[in-house]
Amino acid sequence: MRIRRSSLVDPDCNTLYGAFAVAVSFAVFAYSFRIGQVAILAYYAVWLPLILVDYRFTLGRLASSPQLLAFALLACLSYFWSDAPDVTIRAAMQYLSHVVCAVIAARVINARTLSIGAMTGIAFILAYSMLVGGYVYDALDGTYSFVGAFGSKNQLGFYASLGVLFSCYFALFLTRGRIARLLALGVVLLSAASLVMSQSATSMLATPAAVALVIAIAGLEAFSPAHRKIFFVAGTMLAATAVLAALNVGAVDMVLGAFGKDSTLTGRTYLWQQGIDASVNTPLLGVGYAAYWVQGFSEAERLWNEFYIASRTGFHFHNTYIEALVELGYVGAAMIVLPLLAILRLCILRLLNEGDWTEALLQTGLLALLIIRSFFEVDILQPYVIGSFLLYYCWGRAKEPVVRRRSRSASDWRQHATTTSSNNAVLSIQR
Repeated sequence: MRIRRSSLVDPDCNTLYGAFAVAVSFAVFAYSFRIGQVAILAYYAVWLPLILVDYRFTLGRLASSPQLLAFALLACLSYFWSDAPDVTIRAAMQYLSHVVCAVIAARVINARTLSIGAMTGIAFILAYSMLVGGYVYDALDGTYSFVGAFGSKNQLGFYASLGVLFSCYFALFLTRGRIARLLALGVVLLSAASLVMSQSATSMLATPAAVALVIAIAGLEAFSPAHRKIFFVAGTMLAATAVLAALNVGAVDMVLGAFGKDSTLTGRTYLWQQGIDASVNTPLLGVGYAAYWVQGFSEAERLWNEFYIASRTGFHFHNTYIEALVELGYVGAAMIVLPLLAILRLCILRLLNEGDWTEALLQTGLLALLIIRSFFEVDILQPYVIGSFLLYYCWGRAKEPVVRRRSRSASDWRQHATTTSSNNAVLSIQR
């Protein structure tokens, strides 16, 4: 059997290859620190060759939406003012190539293929963690946490959260097959068990919130666009009121107590203050991308020592916006906030106005998970991590249906024009 090369970049025909590429990518993001550089080459190998199949289609999104590269290009430019230029340019180029791969994935992978690949990859990742992983001692709160094969319980919790979200979404909206739903249920159970074992408060709070949001928004599909908007506005106002009421009655302390946390969030509030203080000296453009947590730099060494980070690597301010503020100043922080708002706006507009809401529903759930985690983790500022891959996938994919409809409309118009011209020519000859 001969397979056409063009089918590799057709979202409706490349389910097998696309799911394999997504699963490989997820595995690389999870365990590249264990496998090494070979894993990164495998990540590039599943996406970059697609440029040779159809470079106009795969890179067309970058030509029509150059803002996708804004943050990555700013990271590259920060080489010129970085406190550690060699570290900055290396990390920035990695991030830039990582964004390109995510945008290619957005062009060639639809929601169904992404979900199948994600469930496959996450099932392997979590099963491997269950088999070979273990516990580590947290010197700050004096407890042992299950980290699996990861270096952090929060990363294990993040993959478990994604496993629950993708599997629930697939079972509820993308399949009616009994076997497929049973397999998705298996991934849900494995992910839920990993989530509980990780004891990651951020993931355990963000996961049910994201899943509940997806289910609640899916219920709007039964109504007309006008009624969807009314219910959406009312639901948003109700949710905001409930959050404010919960804050006033001390619900935050109750939740933190349930997870064994204190009001400092195990030192996070102190770390946030340190990050804000560090940004004061270079408020506009920061110290350079990836140029703060560098071995030998006094402030980084001090914080590593205070938080018992013996490896002196893999640490951050546990807040996406503070991390961006320190590294790339107010400009960099704005370039992270604006894409999140832009993607969310595109997804909400599609959900409220269009009949085809399936992909927008998944993107909204993923964004909700990333936004909730962004206040406590740094998932979208680094190369070769699942958070930044999903962010740029959602951004690149959010406009995809609109572009296709416009292209199809233009094609239909040209076909209509050609048919009309031919008919007129035939009539002229007959006359």
